[in-house]
Amino acid sequence: MSSHDYKSAKRPDPDSVLVAIADYAHGAKITSTAAYDTARYCLMDTLACGFQALKYPACTKLLGPVVPGAVMPGGARVPGTSFELDPVQAAFCIGAMIRWLDFNDTWLAAEWGHPSDNLGGILAVADYLARKSVMEGETPLTVRDVLTAMIKAHEIQGVLALENSFNRVGLDHVILVRVATTAVVTTMLGGTREQVINAVSNAWIDGGALRTYRHAPNTGSRKSWAAGDATSRGVRHALIALTGEMGYPSALSAKTWGFYDVLFKGNSFSLPQPFGSYVMENVLFKISYPAEFHAQTAVECAMQLHPLVRDRLSEIDHVVIETQEPGVRIIDKTGPLANPADRDHCIQYMVAVPLIFGRLTAQDYEDAVASDPRIDALREKMQVRENVTFTQDYCDPQKRYIGNAVQVFFRDGSSTPRVQVDFPIGHRKRREEGMPVLVQKFEASVDAHFSARQAALIKATFANARKLEAMPVNELMATLVTNGAAPA
Repeated sequence: MSSHDYKSAKRPDPDSVLVAIADYAHGAKITSTAAYDTARYCLMDTLACGFQALKYPACTKLLGPVVPGAVMPGGARVPGTSFELDPVQAAFCIGAMIRWLDFNDTWLAAEWGHPSDNLGGILAVADYLARKSVMEGETPLTVRDVLTAMIKAHEIQGVLALENSFNRVGLDHVILVRVATTAVVTTMLGGTREQVINAVSNAWIDGGALRTYRHAPNTGSRKSWAAGDATSRGVRHALIALTGEMGYPSALSAKTWGFYDVLFKGNSFSLPQPFGSYVMENVLFKISYPAEFHAQTAVECAMQLHPLVRDRLSEIDHVVIETQEPGVRIIDKTGPLANPADRDHCIQYMVAVPLIFGRLTAQDYEDAVASDPRIDALREKMQVRENVTFTQDYCDPQKRYIGNAVQVFFRDGSSTPRVQVDFPIGHRKRREEGMPVLVQKFEASVDAHFSARQAALIKATFANARKLEAMPVNELMATLVTNGAAPA
């Protein structure tokens, strides 16, 4: 942290956090086989989320050029569509698709977030650069380069989240997407270490989005495109820095005017461990259910209880849900739920649907399902409590559990067993069980969106890890786009 006197015009050395991020993004070599293997699965999972989102007009209406006709032939392509755009807008579109259904990966610590949100900027810039290289007779980036960028973006976002809680000061976690994308994309574009520092300083100077769109009474669909906005802003900062535009060395620590004093209650950031590949290796996947991650294991509990309660719904007296402290703080929600974004951030709703129907899909957040009076009637009978052990295990860096327990009590005095799940199928401890399910999620999303012939090609491409990693990015993207009209 700089100790610069804010009254002096002498420019200080860059803040240590800016330097640490730049040194890692610009110079670190990734050697972890586990990180690359996980990143490859992460790429599949993230694309699957985007393809599934293309079924929803609320998402597709936001995709495409900023204004009609502002396309860029030979630019960055948007998977699942025929759009070719400048990399800034392509990053927005890809990022919005990825996050729309709240189904991509998650990182839980002092701050929460979804590190694969950064793929919006990474993939857009990689395709743009690869196509440019081919046109200029140079060697294009490969998928391995994309995986490396993903590992680094995950690490920057995730390590910054370990002990720095932006939500506690009212800021949304997408600030970390903007910072991570900025650092990694500036490097991808050929930026120097100094240019990475400059770009990242500007990313912090942007401040942060308010979390109000994630919480009652204002929960809304911005939470589904906020990450697209953040990752696209990261690309914009990178491109600005590449022009030689200046940075601001004490953007974080400047007295009165810096990020720490203005937005972080005067506290400086903690970096409890050096940047490496820890986050990608330990990232959490949402494999089975499109649900806010603090409720993932609660949904698993409810699914186990469904056979025991489906014929006794009218006999239920109350339902007890035990969760972690963040679960209580974020998704314990009563009263009317206004829209799908409201519903997928309500633990009571996410437990009620599987108890009643034995499922939880993206469609179950839509009005057609939400209008079933049994859902709100059951929500009113739910009691949400913090389980201190769940909170402790959630915070333990050796565990990173996301425990929940659910038990249903009937009016006649009987009850179901108390079902407890400590960590979901997407947790590192369940990789062997989870990765085949993740592949099924990817293949099902591909089959549902593409023609049979194109789907077969895509699935074959991802089935061979070695060939996939060696594949030029422009060739991969060519397999992922459609030739017809872009989504309306």
